[in-house]
Amino acid sequence: MGGILFSQTHSDSLSFKNISDEMLVNGKAYENLRSLTQNIGHRLSGSESYEKATDWAVQKLKEAGADKVWKEEVMVPVWERGTESLHIKTSTGAWKKLRMLSLGNSEGTKGQNLEGEIIFVKNKEDFDKLPADKVRGKIVFFNYAFNQKFINTGMAYVDAGIYRRSAASWAGKKGAKAVIIRSLSSAFDDVPHTGAMRYDKDDSTKIPAVAIGPKSADELEKTLKTEKIFARLNSNCGMKGEKLSHSVIGEITGKKDQSVIVVGGHLDSWDVGQGAHDDGAGIVQSIEVLRTFKQLGYKNNHTVRVVCFANEENGLRGGTTYASAVEKRNEKHLFAIESDGGGFAPRGIALMTDPEKRLQIQAWKNLFLPYGVYNFDLQYAGADVEPLHQLGVTCAELVPESQRYFDIHHSDEDTFDKVNRRELLMGAATMAQIVYMIDTYW
Repeated sequence: MGGILFSQTHSDSLSFKNISDEMLVNGKAYENLRSLTQNIGHRLSGSESYEKATDWAVQKLKEAGADKVWKEEVMVPVWERGTESLHIKTSTGAWKKLRMLSLGNSEGTKGQNLEGEIIFVKNKEDFDKLPADKVRGKIVFFNYAFNQKFINTGMAYVDAGIYRRSAASWAGKKGAKAVIIRSLSSAFDDVPHTGAMRYDKDDSTKIPAVAIGPKSADELEKTLKTEKIFARLNSNCGMKGEKLSHSVIGEITGKKDQSVIVVGGHLDSWDVGQGAHDDGAGIVQSIEVLRTFKQLGYKNNHTVRVVCFANEENGLRGGTTYASAVEKRNEKHLFAIESDGGGFAPRGIALMTDPEKRLQIQAWKNLFLPYGVYNFDLQYAGADVEPLHQLGVTCAELVPESQRYFDIHHSDEDTFDKVNRRELLMGAATMAQIVYMIDTYW
């Protein structure tokens, strides 16, 4: 690797400024995001709208100046939501409708009413203490709240995420009819959030799983302390097999060699909202990196490749398929960065790499400080690029300001109007700047 990797020059500072100036003055990412969210909207993998998004991405990469653009085949699971509703009532009261969303990949009730008494548990520890005869035939309600003490809200999301992923399997093994969870949200509103769940391989029965907003969750818990409550769930969601879909890829060929630097996001979203922050922002930021290099006439040493990954949300097939193809082609990759934390102001770059390379990248920190980017200590990478780390590739993720992201994540609130143009473009600039440094010194 050598000592030159630790160097930074006045020329690098000028290149950083040229990148930032071009994006802030002439950047196309915000208007591209407007186009994606307003003309196509949410893009669940396997849906017709996702297929429209692949054609959109091909066109935008060509407009950005990619030397080559192509679609990579990916087999994706198909999950459909359909119509759904959740009502609750006390023993003496009338049915009251609650806002809800089925969790992604959940089985539904096949359009039939599923009714049962709700039992409340705060967490898995409490649930594990319940004997099966107390659970059998009931609807289990987990009200595990987002831990507001974490300054990095991603840590709270990881902490609470096990309830979304696994509560249905826990409850199903004890004979429950269905599961209701508190949404993984940092807000105190009543917006339900979806997201992927999974059944264990040994689940004999796959019970429905739904999420309700924080306000409804707290009111339900309060009432359950004094009264019995019954639920009536009707949902048509379920898996519909698999289908052939695509990730979309565009690149600028390297002038020195064809070693690859990947910059990407995931093109799919959940089937609610518009998928603006998650992850339309990452898609348009990645395309903006390519456009800016072309516009500035930057002659990259290595191939800079934009990957718009398929199926991150409910399968990660795009990321795993891409890594498998790279391994099969024996294609050398130097670095891969994904933006999948929203289009908020950038604060750092998380890294999965060896200690030496981390030090090399941290030595460039002063170049990033004028742009508000300072944190290079976090040790993770974007889900779509992480499979490349198994091949020895340094992988990364853009780290935006996190305080608002989980208020809207995976919900109807993830819309274009929640994205700020300058913050979105500053994130794209950070991605371009780190790609410039890797391309120059690795």
